Amino acid sequence: MLNTASNAPVDDKRTLERALGHQIRLLRRERDLSVADLGAAAGISPGMVSKMENGQISPSLSSISAIANALNVPITALFSAFEERRDCSFVKRGRGVVIERRGTKVGHIYELLGAGLRGELVLEPYLITLEDDAEAYMGFRHAGVEFIYMLTGEVIYRHADQDYHLKPGDALMFDAQALHGPAKHLKTPMTYLSVIVYPRD
Repeated sequence: MLNTASNAPVDDKRTLERALGHQIRLLRRERDLSVADLGAAAGISPGMVSKMENGQISPSLSSISAIANALNVPITALFSAFEERRDCSFVKRGRGVVIERRGTKVGHIYELLGAGLRGELVLEPYLITLEDDAEAYMGFRHAGVEFIYMLTGEVIYRHADQDYHLKPGDALMFDAQALHGPAKHLKTPMTYLSVIVYPRD
């Protein structure tokens, strides 16, 4: 098993094997062949062909080649259904999109550092700068979980009815459905990383 240095589960699904099996079954049926017919033509047992079609095994290259020959297609045709995409978002320094979030006050600058990843969760990473004239605001509230990592400056950050004194290197993670926000600016300008995660609609 891969060591991911994380408690997140490893994606151990046989994505490639299933895609390969799906394509073999599709091509076999297009030619009106039974599992036994394909196995006989390829010199492979029907049981092995069935396991390949169901993505239960990782077949050898020789077995894949034999199946391709029996179906009269190039080996690459067996992998045409496989598309494993892992999204990535790269933003160069200073190139994040400056946006206005709902409830943003004067002196609050939000720079979105990444976007566009697919999946069941939406992740919004922001570099937030509070300038010298920034207004205190504790009225933020939204779905999901928020993580804050303090980079520069100092702030009293309020979550629900609790205040937290954040200095560079401090981190805070909380349920973002409770009211929250910077209550008192102790040293400005300040910057902190804010990562918001919530379910995609």
